[in-house]
Amino acid sequence: MKILVNDGIEEIGKQLLEAAGFDVDMNKINQEDLSGRLNEYDAICVRSATKVRKDLIDACPNLKAIGRGGVGLDNIDVDYALSKGIAVINTPAASSRSVGELAMAHMLSLSRFLYQSNRQMPSEGGTRFNELKKAYAKGSELEGKKLGVIGLGRIGQETARVGLGLGMDILPVDPYVSQVALHVGPTKLGFKTTLTSVSMDEMLANADYISLHIPSIGKAILGKEEFAKMKKGVIIVNCSRGGTIDEDALLEALNSGKVAAAGLDVFDNEPNPRKDLLTHPLISLTPHIGASTDEAQNKIGEELAQKMIAALKA
Repeated sequence: MKILVNDGIEEIGKQLLEAAGFDVDMNKINQEDLSGRLNEYDAICVRSATKVRKDLIDACPNLKAIGRGGVGLDNIDVDYALSKGIAVINTPAASSRSVGELAMAHMLSLSRFLYQSNRQMPSEGGTRFNELKKAYAKGSELEGKKLGVIGLGRIGQETARVGLGLGMDILPVDPYVSQVALHVGPTKLGFKTTLTSVSMDEMLANADYISLHIPSIGKAILGKEEFAKMKKGVIIVNCSRGGTIDEDALLEALNSGKVAAAGLDVFDNEPNPRKDLLTHPLISLTPHIGASTDEAQNKIGEELAQKMIAALKA
């Protein structure tokens, strides 16, 4: 069997697939050429760049499996593929820790003004050192603060674990999950706790920090109405999907002081985010790198390969 790995895979994943007897093609085929080429393969592995939509599925009746290295399946017509008997695979567990740590990195950066001071120190640190020291002297500790976590899937749970490890109180919101049991810290040295979901309104009214960990649902989960219910000075972090926050409403809340600062790893118009977000002085920015650590990529490659092998040899 032949597998097209169109958006790359870590070496461990390639080795596992080849050891299982598969012919692995790592040569990328452009999206516009896939409909004429994909039928040469039994399966395709993608990340976020390649789209596997209904028309491509119809053009490739030999396709037996679609693998997505990562959590989101926005770029795949999942239900249609399943209706055609095609296995659809993703790797939800592999990158959870990396995304959770990035969300917390934004919170730490925003709380101590790292994102702003790193912009100003190179040009102004030599002449306005004491002024900058005074300007950024009112940072906040995360211990004792309330962290609202929207979405209690694997990534939301990992974010909660990191927050708990820093002494934060967690206010989880998830209409589909009422409780989760978590082990925080090293296996032998950590502690166990149970998180119980609260209402969105309760979380919005009490959270000092809010972090989103939900899939794209076709509309913003945080918009003007939700911002109005938040505490003044709240910090917002989004390492989930673009579109889950109304960007116009976020900018309005930042400019009014309702939201003290925001950390964004995802945007509506990727890969071309709007300039007023990119240049806003109260936004900490990363270019959709939540899962982009060496550890996560190796886990993704390994998990994807193992699941593809199981699907194709079933």
